[in-house]
Amino acid sequence: MTIISERAQLEQLLAVYEQGSFSAAARALDCQVASVSRAVAQLEARLGVDLFARTTRKVIPTEEGHRFVQQIRPALLQIAEAEAELRSLSAEPAGKLRVDAASPFILHQLVPLMAEFRARYPRIQLELVSGEALIDLLEQRTDLAIRIGGLTDSNLHARLLGRSPLHLVASPDYLAQLGKPTSIEELNRHRLIGFADIPKLNLWHFSAGALSITPVIAASSGETVLQLCLQGHGIALLSRFMVHKALAEGALVEVLPGSLQSPHPREQVQAVYYRNTAVSSRISAFLDHIGPRLSL
Repeated sequence: MTIISERAQLEQLLAVYEQGSFSAAARALDCQVASVSRAVAQLEARLGVDLFARTTRKVIPTEEGHRFVQQIRPALLQIAEAEAELRSLSAEPAGKLRVDAASPFILHQLVPLMAEFRARYPRIQLELVSGEALIDLLEQRTDLAIRIGGLTDSNLHARLLGRSPLHLVASPDYLAQLGKPTSIEELNRHRLIGFADIPKLNLWHFSAGALSITPVIAASSGETVLQLCLQGHGIALLSRFMVHKALAEGALVEVLPGSLQSPHPREQVQAVYYRNTAVSSRISAFLDHIGPRLSL
């Protein structure tokens, strides 16, 4: 019988826990399902406890399995980071770099910078993962996340990349049809575009006070909100990093300029990573590259 190293067993156990099945874990690790199943079985035999309850359709962590994973996950991450840092002392940055950010930030800010980054750091295997919800970096095996707005997780290191002021915007066609509002009160008579599932983003903060809007149409993605606005569906509140080109080209027009509260926590653009990990050379290389090139 093939004996799998203890570390490999732990890594494959973690993959099964995170992916929810042996087959999905094997795909994530690019190995055979039998290898993953064997690793978990050997680990369970060594520990003398079942880590998963197996059915014909699911692999469900037992209470012991759940507690064990919570303890080993930070340790495995620290080992990987320590190895990467040692390798970086005598070599150029290399290895996988998984970056999570909201889709508008990836599309409007990161994608235009990637050709130069890849040419400069060809040994970094970059993964850009877009999503609108905040993720747990450890659970999603993510090295770095770009977050817009204030932070609530005290376990995260953060590097402020800058501030992206908010703008109320609408298309020229929409304003030609319904007129340009001249006061905050007039906004209530307009079609307002907002966010689904994130109520705090539908609270617009003005210097004179806050306005809770009821969107005529709502979307889960800021990019969708932007496209709706460009197509003349109404007025939206969006970050400058998303709309600066459209404003410069005349595809969007600013509404009630100077009326929004600033500074405001929602303007902050920050890169975050876990406090219990060393900043590897690949993370530093990425942040040092994008930092001065962002158009916030």
